[in-house]
Amino acid sequence: MSTTEDLSWFKSSYSGGDGDNCIEVALGAEAVRVRDSKDLDSDSFAVAPGAWAAFTAHVSGA
Repeated sequence: MSTTEDLSWFKSSYSGGDGDNCIEVALGAEAVRVRDSKDLDSDSFAVAPGAWAAFTAHVSGA
């Protein structure tokens, strides 16, 4: 399994100028990892890709 350092993390384009008040996401085949952008040393959590897709569709109003 990959460590969180091996993942390609990204923030939303809506995160603002400082970009420090949001979450970061890393997409994987087995899981989508989520972490706090202000505390990179804390643990991330994982959700199933299908659950992440349903969540993002819901919050985007799709």
